[in-house]
Amino acid sequence: MIEYIFMAVTVLGAIITLMQRDLLKAAILTGIPGVGLALLYQYLQAPDVALTQAIVGSAIVPVFFALAVYRTRRVEE
Repeated sequence: MIEYIFMAVTVLGAIITLMQRDLLKAAILTGIPGVGLALLYQYLQAPDVALTQAIVGSAIVPVFFALAVYRTRRVEE
């Protein structure tokens, strides 16, 4: 039953991310589905995959997206 909660967190996090108008907020919110997937992998007794997902999907990818958005932001004059 709890796996359905983890799946719902993952899907709702992705939907919330897609609904954002600000790119920086969307880049930061990409970590929510990563957390949901990491929790789901841990529940399914795959700790090595869960640890990798937690590091990459919840920390590294959102940081890289945020840095890319920050570096490519246009300055309106």
